Amino acid sequence: GVKEQHVAWPAQYEENLQCACKNIVQYCLEGDADLQFLLIGGELVKIRSSSWKKNRFYKLQEDCRTLWHESKKTFRRNQTFSIDDIESVRKGRQSEGLKKHTDPSVEEQCFSIIFKGRKKNLDLMAVNAEEANRWVSSLEKVKTTISNLSHQQKSEHWIINCMRKADKNEDNKMTLKELKHFLRQINVEVDDTYAEEIFKKCDKSNSGSLEGAEIKHFYDLLTHREEIDVIYNKYAQTQGQMSLRDLLNFLLNEQREQATAEDASKLIEKYEVDETAKQKKHMTKDGFLMYLHHEEGSILNPAHIPVYQDMSQPLNHYYISSSHNTYLMEDQLKGPSSTEAYIKALTKSCRCVELDCWDGANGEPVIYHGYTITSKVLFRDVIKAIKDYAFKTSDYPVILSLENHCSVEQQKLMAHYLISILGDALVTKPFGDTMPTNFPSPEELKGKILIKGKRLNKLDAIFNNNNTIEEGTVSEEDEAADCENGQKKSKIKLAKQLSDIVIYCKSVHFSGFEHAKDSHGFYEMSSFKESKAFNLAETSATAYIHHNMDKLSRIYPAGSRTNSSNYNPVPMWNVGCQIVALNFQTPSKEMHLNQGRFLTNGTCGYILKPEFQRSLSSQFDPNTLTQGPWMKRKTFYIMVISGQQLPKINKDKHKSIVDPLVRVEIYGVPADNASKETHHIENNGFNPMWNENFQFDIHVPELAMLRFVVEDYDTTSPNDLIGQYCLPLTSVQNGYRHVPLLTKRGDVICSAGLFVHLMLLDAQ
Repeated sequence: GVKEQHVAWPAQYEENLQCACKNIVQYCLEGDADLQFLLIGGELVKIRSSSWKKNRFYKLQEDCRTLWHESKKTFRRNQTFSIDDIESVRKGRQSEGLKKHTDPSVEEQCFSIIFKGRKKNLDLMAVNAEEANRWVSSLEKVKTTISNLSHQQKSEHWIINCMRKADKNEDNKMTLKELKHFLRQINVEVDDTYAEEIFKKCDKSNSGSLEGAEIKHFYDLLTHREEIDVIYNKYAQTQGQMSLRDLLNFLLNEQREQATAEDASKLIEKYEVDETAKQKKHMTKDGFLMYLHHEEGSILNPAHIPVYQDMSQPLNHYYISSSHNTYLMEDQLKGPSSTEAYIKALTKSCRCVELDCWDGANGEPVIYHGYTITSKVLFRDVIKAIKDYAFKTSDYPVILSLENHCSVEQQKLMAHYLISILGDALVTKPFGDTMPTNFPSPEELKGKILIKGKRLNKLDAIFNNNNTIEEGTVSEEDEAADCENGQKKSKIKLAKQLSDIVIYCKSVHFSGFEHAKDSHGFYEMSSFKESKAFNLAETSATAYIHHNMDKLSRIYPAGSRTNSSNYNPVPMWNVGCQIVALNFQTPSKEMHLNQGRFLTNGTCGYILKPEFQRSLSSQFDPNTLTQGPWMKRKTFYIMVISGQQLPKINKDKHKSIVDPLVRVEIYGVPADNASKETHHIENNGFNPMWNENFQFDIHVPELAMLRFVVEDYDTTSPNDLIGQYCLPLTSVQNGYRHVPLLTKRGDVICSAGLFVHLMLLDAQ
């Protein structure tokens, strides 16, 4: 056979453990000045408050994955955090802390490290602007290098790290005891006889410890994927390798792809690691594993990753990723309000955010959760944050849903801030010279911000020269009337300046579908509390769908959800509601479904609704399922084969090793909702094998979401979530596929994954 090569394990790694641990990031950035800058490190001022500003030394550790900084607290001399935990590095006084505690004159010297999840920002100041720029660009470079590592490199890196931790006495050799510690680190329980067996097999020199090439051999034994050998050997019909023709057979027969010889050739060119094989247009087992671990081998159809849908339909023909109480970082009663929460939601491609506006001190309007003790944040600061971050991850329009409790004076100031800060981005009049009859498209509204709120008159007034009302009373926004404290619906005065910038999203009270059809323009929209919306979705689904063909609907969680929990968004999408607002700050199954729904189409925050929710002749009802274009019956076969490197959940329990099980869930129309789970496997998170088959009957595939949940089985208490992944069923690729896994918060778990076989076939 051909000599096996691992592209991600260059020859110089083989000398001893020290070399084997030579860092892959260093390897990618060999001799890079920015990397050297970080490895040497330097003094920065850490800023916590106006009075707490202290010099601290920061440097990148040798593994190029961890940033170390000194700490003056006696019980923790040194503190570290992983580069993987960084969400972004922001130049300038961009965080709330820096804006509050530093002077504008040091703008150029400041930067912030923003972490994933709820960890507090790290606010820092360098000696001068040049130094600050150097820190920002260097950290970004290392972060990008790490995120660009292939799955193969990441898992090898993961193993090297664990090996290093296991080498307790740092002699670059591994004894049997260290080997057992290492296996526990990577979540594999082996009994003593098995551990000795691997050890003896690798200890060619009979020295009682492993070093150099023996460690490489040990690594190969560990990463061996039996299930992939079986598939590879079935198709490798040419001198023990896959020829171009063999690979094409695999793509056509197993992966059910419309592949050509040219496609197979491109895959060999892209993923084959052995040059000799590449020249022969062959694919070795290593190349095959590489292919399976990249996007072509992923469960998510690569054609659906960029914006692939028609973006020129009216705005109300799309589901729109939407957040409720966007200003909250935690719960509804006492959590902090923050501009940071807006930035986090917008950079996750949320396209509709909520601003709960109240009169503040010094005539300045503020945003917070009224009648509660959540902290307050200036309206002006939130609008600035929105201006800066609205279009970082998506060019498509953002809707600001205003819940207005302010006096007329402060409303005038709100209008002034919206107009002056947002500038050209703000839509202040309808497109065209005549009264429009329906919405512009997301394409036409690229880079634009729309205001949703009350308006004193109809939109036609703009074209009839009739727009002269100075101010008037309107009833408060529905949701405010739904206040937790049971206040009665009140009337408020509305300033003309604020009324005038409400164009395509005028808030009106809902008095039934017939009334809306007869009395409301396309731009007049209602907000529905979840209980009301669910009731309508059950009793008048078809009418609701038709209402949403012409207008926008916004759904929001019940006021009783003071802990910021969420409702299931799927029944709302089933009846064509566009703005299904969820508490983005709460990691939950409902947010996983939202992330899955908006995962495709360039994660731009807009997904085109199915044709049967847009076509006026449609009589679709998700609850009764009569025949119609929505009925595309499918049988979905799935085999859960294996898992890779599932992380330990309870890091504190020294000997805790996971007992993983996989649950496969379908969410869609009621008839399609289903859930099936595998048995659990005892004590193996490293390479558990389930080989279990499931079958699901699907009636309306265009509304179905597929969710994988991996849990750590526990007899005595609820299972812990290990990881999850959710995507639209119509974006699933057939065949043998890898499934990435995300944390509860929705961040990728680097080396973990599932390996499955899928078939979505027309029902017989």
